[in-house]
Amino acid sequence: MARLAFLLTSALAIFGVNAASSVLDLIPSNFDDVVLKSGKPALVEFFAPWCGHCKTLAPVYEELAAGFEFAKDKVVIGKVDADDHKELGRRFGVQGFPTLKWFDGKSDTPEDYKGGRDLDSLTAFIREKTALKPKTKKAAPSQVEMLNDSTFKKSIGGDKDVLVAFTAPWCGHCKTLAPIWETLATDFASEPSVLIAKVDAEAPNAKATAQDQGVSSYPTIKYFPKGSSEAIPYNGGRSEADFVTFLNEKAGTHRAVGGGLDATAGTIAALDSVVSKFTGGAGLAEVAEEATKAAAGVKDKYAEYYVKVFGKVKDNEGYVEKELKRLAGLLKKGGLAPEKVDDLISRSNILRKFTSDQGKSEL
Repeated sequence: MARLAFLLTSALAIFGVNAASSVLDLIPSNFDDVVLKSGKPALVEFFAPWCGHCKTLAPVYEELAAGFEFAKDKVVIGKVDADDHKELGRRFGVQGFPTLKWFDGKSDTPEDYKGGRDLDSLTAFIREKTALKPKTKKAAPSQVEMLNDSTFKKSIGGDKDVLVAFTAPWCGHCKTLAPIWETLATDFASEPSVLIAKVDAEAPNAKATAQDQGVSSYPTIKYFPKGSSEAIPYNGGRSEADFVTFLNEKAGTHRAVGGGLDATAGTIAALDSVVSKFTGGAGLAEVAEEATKAAAGVKDKYAEYYVKVFGKVKDNEGYVEKELKRLAGLLKKGGLAPEKVDDLISRSNILRKFTSDQGKSEL
């Protein structure tokens, strides 16, 4: 269900619908009323969209706000884009990102938050300040594969691309990474050739593996390409988007943040070049024949779909536009299995190649 929720959220984003956030956006026009004069305490994050640490904190902060949303009449969890609203950042002495400050709701003199940026630390801070206990939803089954000394070697070097995080229970950065890692695993849950895994490097049944891999600090993240037991160290950013981009490049997948598919999923470059001849004015019969020959040499399940579309266009000039609307309707209606959502998005991506204006989404 968690995977389906992510995919449907992604599909709705295609139609311009954004998922509601539990974090309150604060701007100059509402800041004083909400934070300084409401009488309610508030935890405020001052962030910048380009800040890597802010991107890493984002899902943790969102989960924090969701846990206290039931008490939004008693405590505020908010954020300020201090890059866009620099005056608010200067007003409260913000010099770096992210900066978190606690306001008591009665004065304009906040307290700097100096604790960890993991969910447990942030939650403990708010509980200490307000005596409120968060309400958390029952966690969905984890898609992260826990590996140990007996399963590690069986999981790498096979038919899967494996991304492994070596962590320790006491590590603050590992705690910050944890919800992002869970989200990443959910994003790739429908990719049978990709495995998102974790090794508790200090567990008795996994210490030997961590030592064999030369792990000396936490978290250490390594990528193992399919068919290889040689690791590629991961040294990039630790946001969901960073990991998704990395895996797409390495594993040849087409996932988007949130678990959906990107605009290239399903498309085949060799056949796209044939379609471009058609949209450029070449004769349908000639190009359709070329597409049939090209598809015969491509081992991809969507190659024949290109040929099918050419056949449909031959019989019905308005087929592409009508089919795009039909598929969009199915996606918007929801209730589909994750694999079906992937298929509809892939076919929609191919259909858009047949439109003269590929830059605009038809969904």
